[in-house]
Amino acid sequence: MDERKRTRELIGEVLAELVEEVKGGCVKKVNIGLMSYGSELGSGELLRGASLAMQNDPSLNVVLIGPKCEGSERMACIETPACEADISKAMEDALQKGIISGAVALHYPFPLGVATIGKVLTPAKARPCFIASSTGTSSSNRAEAMVRNAIYGIAAAKADGIVSPTVGILNLDGAQTVFRALHKLNEGGYPINFGSSMRKDGGAILRGNDLLAGSVDVCVTDTLTGNVLMKLFSACNTGGNYEALGWGYGPSAGEDWDRVVSIISRASGAPVIASALSLNARCVKGGLPGLVAAELESAKKAGLADILSSIQPKQPSAEEDVKAPPAEPTDEEIHGIDVLEIEDAVKALWKEGIYAESSMGCTGPVIKMAASRIEKAKAVLKENGYI
Repeated sequence: MDERKRTRELIGEVLAELVEEVKGGCVKKVNIGLMSYGSELGSGELLRGASLAMQNDPSLNVVLIGPKCEGSERMACIETPACEADISKAMEDALQKGIISGAVALHYPFPLGVATIGKVLTPAKARPCFIASSTGTSSSNRAEAMVRNAIYGIAAAKADGIVSPTVGILNLDGAQTVFRALHKLNEGGYPINFGSSMRKDGGAILRGNDLLAGSVDVCVTDTLTGNVLMKLFSACNTGGNYEALGWGYGPSAGEDWDRVVSIISRASGAPVIASALSLNARCVKGGLPGLVAAELESAKKAGLADILSSIQPKQPSAEEDVKAPPAEPTDEEIHGIDVLEIEDAVKALWKEGIYAESSMGCTGPVIKMAASRIEKAKAVLKENGYI
């Protein structure tokens, strides 16, 4: 029999089964697809995760998508050959036809502009924390991607039931630029509930300690760093080849993106698979795509387009030869300049006759200068957009 015809028939059978199940019970179920082939831990681990998810949440119905395997006959299943391309195609068809409302996948070719928002369980106080983002990319420009990740992370947290999630930015290259951009958005009318570091100096820039303690609801980072964090938090107690904790790499979010597709890895164990399915279902029920659209609309009214334009890489120009003024004692510091801009900031001060030096402190780059110059230096740096 033609494989496409057989797949259509199977989809029809599954849809009929689901209709009957809904008719027979009082609980309105949400149908979430799960790729049931390709795990490094075997298909049995995926089935255990599916069973656990439905035990924990009676409103969740998992639809397996993949070849038949031992135990799959007890669940709704869209049967396909043992081929990742066929499984992906069947999942796409099921989403498009409304057979499933969301999906948990081992892989997904998200377009540029779409990222996933992971969720981990932090070890110090067992607090959950969203990692924005963990796969995909919301922009090819790193700083813009992190700004968008903050917006998408807020939407994901709201879809999961957090009314006013706290937000912090991981202390990476570009963190200060991202914080200034988000601060401008906040001043422009887009509400951001900035969290605070647990360390003495506080602030919304997060250290490693804050990740361990779950100091905020949403940790903003770039995707590559976020992906590493997901693996560390989920497999830190297992030796690395079995992801046992957390909710997986999270649901997808992006501008004009209307699907809720969550990612797990090939090393995700049954507890993570179950949690990923439950989170996906909550984000479907919570209307994640609509929340993303609403957050973006609010951010745009607050000047998002201009703010993103201001943090794009500057076109290279002929380097100006700026000489340092005569040296003087440097007994004061200015913090909060991005490491990628620190040398340009120093030269901006030199042009105004202020002797300054760049240095790297415990929490990031600093500019050192004479205490008598501090107020003028701050004014120059603020005028040039460095603080």
